[in-house]
Order: sequence, then C-alpha cells, then structure tokens
Amino acid sequence: MSSALSRIARTLFLTTALASAALANAADFVSIKGKSVNIREQPTTQSARVWELSRGYPLQVLKRQGDWLQVRDFEETLGWVYAPLTVKTAHRVVKVETANLRAGPGTNHKVLGKLVQGEILRTLARSGSWVKIERDGGQQGWVSANLAWGW
Repeated sequence: MSSALSRIARTLFLTTALASAALANAADFVSIKGKSVNIREQPTTQSARVWELSRGYPLQVLKRQGDWLQVRDFEETLGWVYAPLTVKTAHRVVKVETANLRAGPGTNHKVLGKLVQGEILRTLARSGSWVKIERDGGQQGWVSANLAWGW
C-alpha cells in the first residue's frame, strides 16, 4: 500500500474510532426528566434519598441494575435514579461560581450574560472547546465547555 493510502486509511480509522468513542460517551449520560427527582442510596424507592435534582440535570451512568441507574454528578457524588425518570436530552450544569455566556464560540465574542454555579443548560451544539446552550427561559449563547459539566 502506498504511504499516501496508508495515511488516509489511518486517518479514517482514527476518525471513526474517535466518533465511536464520542457516541459511546454520550450514551453514558442521562438527564432528569421530571420537575424534581430523588436520587437514592440504593436502587429502591425504600432507600434513603441522597439528593433531589431538577429537570435537565445531567448525570453520568456508571452501572445499570434492572430499571435503576447508578449515577454520578460533576462533584463525583454517587446515587441511584429510577431510569424511567431520565431522558437522553443533552444538558450541562455550570460547575464554576460564574461563567460568561457569549454571543459566539470564543472569548472574542460579546458577553450576553453571566451563568451561575448549578444552573442547568440545554446543550444545542459544540464548536471546538465551546458549547452552544439554551438557558431556562430561552436565552441562547456559548460557554466554554470546561466551565459546564455534562454532554
């Protein structure tokens, strides 16, 4: 095989592998479906409540047991959520005290507002290390991906 074809084949393989990894990563996340959902210590409604989360809050799925998902949040807190109370709609949560919401993907774009820690954002698109999001209420803009956890 010529070196040019070999490079193309390697590039195609790596691109496919990266795309597969990205899809697999997205498959490991869910968001809260209900207005308010309990996260439990164990996979049963009889178990103690660890915390309560609002609609859209993103969680990483670590394990499945029947209709229950063992999940973690951006602070590594573990718990169990009843799977039917989750959806596969991409969301992020602001993990820093404040973050700028910008008009475009980069620090050279106008600041549209301030996001606050714990704010839940719907993920709309991604451009490099920036994520286009929608706030509760409909305002859209861009935030640096490393300031908001989720997918």
